[in-house]
Amino acid sequence: MYLDYWKLKIKPFENLPDPRFFFASPQHDEGLMRLVYSIEEKKGASLLTGGFGCGKTLLIHTLMNKVLQGRYKFALVSNPLLSPREILAEILRKLGCHAPGTPDKVELHMRLEEALLNNMRNGQNTVVMIDEAHVINNEESFEEIRMLLNYHNEGQFLLTLLLVGQPELVEKIKRNPALSQRIAVRYVLGPLSKPEVFEYIKHRLAVSGSDGALFTPEAVSLIHKVTGGIPRKINHACDMSLFVGYTRGAKSVTEDIAAEASRELSD
Repeated sequence: MYLDYWKLKIKPFENLPDPRFFFASPQHDEGLMRLVYSIEEKKGASLLTGGFGCGKTLLIHTLMNKVLQGRYKFALVSNPLLSPREILAEILRKLGCHAPGTPDKVELHMRLEEALLNNMRNGQNTVVMIDEAHVINNEESFEEIRMLLNYHNEGQFLLTLLLVGQPELVEKIKRNPALSQRIAVRYVLGPLSKPEVFEYIKHRLAVSGSDGALFTPEAVSLIHKVTGGIPRKINHACDMSLFVGYTRGAKSVTEDIAAEASRELSD
């Protein structure tokens, strides 16, 4: 609705994992590089955690669709609240290996090993990413996930496992010491600092086609304060601020506009 008014080409603050909007803050850039290292060096398993809305899902989509595009075969499981057998079947489906009927776990493991070997022969290593892994609520599923790391060939893992979730995932993994001990790379994402919020908003506006500063420094300071530097909350506040500014016929988003938009979000 407000794109033409603010002279934008695309919506700048949608809460979608669009790699075009990945903001390489120092911590997000380090997290990305650690995951790249884990995958390229075939370290087995990695763990990425952080509070809700800190950019975990966007980071792994950037990893998959931008940084390592075409070089690896990815299986992204976005809803892991599944039984152990269903998790295996979903991984196979994401790898393009459909299993007709209802094969048991032994058959699924056989098909998965075949898929991993085929990927290797085709020059592609396999990466299995499980997002929202903190929702897994049974030990059997974590054990099934651990078993994925038993696939080897000539002294190397046939896949890299990436577990992504909120902080409580760490404690759940600790309850499976065999899995916890196999995690070679760990990283925690946190909120953005005040200077980073300035750059974050500027970056997203630039990607959307803005050639000017639409938010005053005072507005950005307030947005940082009310959102705590959480990217998802920043997106909500900025989107609503642009809308309120549009309805007022404003030339920029001022502190009072951002305050009104933030009040509406907190109500």
